[in-house]
Amino acid sequence: MSNPFAHLVEPLDPQKPEHKFFNLTKLGDPRYARLPFSIRVLLESAVRNCDGFLVKGSDVESILNWHHTQTQSVEVPFKPARVILQDFTGVPAVVDFAAMRDAVKKLGGDPEQINPICPADLVIDHSIQVDFNRKSDSLQKNQDLEFDRNRERFQFLKWGSKAFRNMRIIPPGSGIVHQVNLEYLARVVFQQDGLYYPDSLVGTDSHTTMIDGLGVLGWGVGGIEAEAVMLGQPISMVLPEVIGYRLEGTPNTFITSTDIVLTITKHLRQVGVVGKFVEFFGPGVAQLSIADRATIANMCPEYGATAAFFPVDHVSMQYLEQTGRDPEKLSFITDYLKAVGMFRDYSNESQDPEFTQVVGMDLSSVVPCCSGPKRPQDRVAVSDMKSDFEACLGAKQGFKGFQVAPERHLDSVPFQYNGADYSLSHGSVVIAAITSCTNTSNPSVMLGAGLLAKKAIECGLSVKPYIKTSLSPGSGVVTYYLKESGVMDYLFQLGFEVVGYGCMTCIGNSGPLPDPVVEALTKGDLVASGILSGNRNFEGRVHPNTRANYLASPPLVIAYAIAGTVRIDFEKEPVGLNRDGKEVFLRDIWPTREEIQSVERKFVIPAMFKEVYEKIENVNERWNDLVAPSDKLYTWDPKSTYIKSPPFFDGLTRELKTPQSITDAYVLLNFGDSVTTDHISPAGNIARNSPAARHLTDRGLTPREFNSYGSRRGNDAVMARGTFANIRLLNKFLGKQAPKTVYLPTEETMDIYDAAERYQQEGHPLLVLAGKEYGSGSSRDWAAKGPFLLGIKAVLAESYERIHRSNLVGMGIIPLEYLPGDTAEGLELTGKERYTVVIPPQLTPRMLVDIKLDTGKVFQVLMRFDTDVELTYFHHGGILNYMIRKMADQ
Repeated sequence: MSNPFAHLVEPLDPQKPEHKFFNLTKLGDPRYARLPFSIRVLLESAVRNCDGFLVKGSDVESILNWHHTQTQSVEVPFKPARVILQDFTGVPAVVDFAAMRDAVKKLGGDPEQINPICPADLVIDHSIQVDFNRKSDSLQKNQDLEFDRNRERFQFLKWGSKAFRNMRIIPPGSGIVHQVNLEYLARVVFQQDGLYYPDSLVGTDSHTTMIDGLGVLGWGVGGIEAEAVMLGQPISMVLPEVIGYRLEGTPNTFITSTDIVLTITKHLRQVGVVGKFVEFFGPGVAQLSIADRATIANMCPEYGATAAFFPVDHVSMQYLEQTGRDPEKLSFITDYLKAVGMFRDYSNESQDPEFTQVVGMDLSSVVPCCSGPKRPQDRVAVSDMKSDFEACLGAKQGFKGFQVAPERHLDSVPFQYNGADYSLSHGSVVIAAITSCTNTSNPSVMLGAGLLAKKAIECGLSVKPYIKTSLSPGSGVVTYYLKESGVMDYLFQLGFEVVGYGCMTCIGNSGPLPDPVVEALTKGDLVASGILSGNRNFEGRVHPNTRANYLASPPLVIAYAIAGTVRIDFEKEPVGLNRDGKEVFLRDIWPTREEIQSVERKFVIPAMFKEVYEKIENVNERWNDLVAPSDKLYTWDPKSTYIKSPPFFDGLTRELKTPQSITDAYVLLNFGDSVTTDHISPAGNIARNSPAARHLTDRGLTPREFNSYGSRRGNDAVMARGTFANIRLLNKFLGKQAPKTVYLPTEETMDIYDAAERYQQEGHPLLVLAGKEYGSGSSRDWAAKGPFLLGIKAVLAESYERIHRSNLVGMGIIPLEYLPGDTAEGLELTGKERYTVVIPPQLTPRMLVDIKLDTGKVFQVLMRFDTDVELTYFHHGGILNYMIRKMADQ
């Protein structure tokens, strides 16, 4: 079918008739000018991709009619312009693409047809950790260890970079995915196949939203959705409400962008924006640099929104110029966005669209702050930090409590480190990390940290040597301007030397603490602190030995490191003593906004960005020297415990099979409400008593070599064994938290994988019973792939998290839903029955089907295939199977 909106296509420049665009203003519809700018991006994609099947004319109307449909849970398709991945989530995607090539060849097709149709960039940034610090060679040592641990994964990714077209892989040591995206990968406007259209993306990391700060609409999705987009398929999304966030006023001279974002995060958590877009507007936006806006957009997952959009304006264009983008492209970006009504003037109120709700903030009201001790939304003013921590110390165990007995609040444990005597107490800082793309992408806070370090050194201040300090920039540009401006040496003297280019401490890759520190913390059962410029501080995430973790701006990270404790009131107490023994207060060494801006104007220049990014794909010598296979089909190593050909496509034929009923299925797991993807998907370290550990031990590995589930996402044998392995899993069959279940034929309690394996050996299909919000939390591909490998054919739940339901469909698992008013309890289901799900030969979206129990009970449920497209995927056994057959026929 031809595109019904083809009449909207016209040249952007009459002198260049070959370059065209869909001119949405020619729709002649007054509703368009009232749409939020973020919704206009969705509309343009639907108009441009309308084919009557994947994207229908009715979808365009639903988006255009957003003012009415926004509250009606209307699902629409969205085809982003590109996909971005990091290595933990990217490896399984490349594994699937390699296995799809094998499958296409087996079906007699051309395996080289399997390539990303939609451009994909993969940045390797999740593998490096802070094993070494406070040494001039820490960077090299950490990078060497990263390569030694991950050589096999890196070899596989390097093969993928050569074997697949339309896939670019940025080597380790280059930076953090979202900062590289902001400074280098973002197009803002695409020019492809003779068309101009808005840059947009989905990424396999929740902080993909950082790019929204540049006016590029993007958010995080699971691996299955990302693979679907890479294969040219749209993602299905509920048309969101859009909260307009009005900024006004000017920040005071001592405020950082981190203070602003932590304040906004707390506010939007209170407003309630889960599942919604937030779009910023108002005169205050013009006061913020793109780096400031990107910091705010980066923490979008922490305040719960899907996207945090800053439409493109003149400041966006200045940033593109500053970061060395092609001048010729800059001109057509502005011309295109103005032509389609997507270029913003924040001072012009007549451009303000209509929002679902408007909230806002006066930037002049922001005060210096941190967030913690366990959640990003728990903002604490720096002036209240000491009293807040001491209140948390004695408060009941929870997000703001550690339940330490009052008589223990002043406990202190002495220890020796490098021959000197020290002591630790509650609140002592043991980790101080300038880390994460959230802040290292922002020259103002990084230079602010450098200037503060300079003043601190000049005053004779220092950081105690046992504190694990580190600096892990998000790109080489940061190192460049820190050196050029002369502040790097001062950072180094305080212990903040560059330890690597990657996420590091922000994702828990903080490395080990010194043994004497750990022994003292353990002996005293102390609530020690980590202070980091990251975006997440959940308990146990940063380091097992730091129970209180605070998010802060890079200058504050240094300030608390110098103080050595979070139990300090900087307004009343000195941060330290100078060489003469006189008190030095934080206000004495804190740089003003004007000082920082002066240095930034002088030293953050386009030439730096050009020099760094021109060689980004070749700068890592070990990557360059890494030998990878050159064949178009990957040669799988049967001995590998990292990379393995998945069995998703075993037995796949060209011919479709008629859907069969699920007969006499056993229930593998019986859940209540709010089972999250963290409960389902393998994550974290591999427990020594787990099925995955036994599997690795059988292959000759020692516990030291187990690594994490994240690093082994390319091996289905490990991941299947780690599915539902969360120690907090509450299975009704057991009545307590444990990663186990009951094997019903014999009533034995065993590991979930072992039970599933025995069921499969005996030919029994499996079901999962669940309550409300099954699959809530972050979108994780293995939360659907893992259950598929365990032999689970369907899930019966009261309700689903939207993306997880979509992922189940993508893997060929049937999402069944109780009818309104029905529950497992109401139907008197114990889970020990045998279930037959009657699947008729002719299926329609959202049809009712019968479930028959071996007890004779029959009840109806809703089969949650919500669209014809989802039914097509199901008939093929999943979206990847659908694409394999499609490619094999070409």
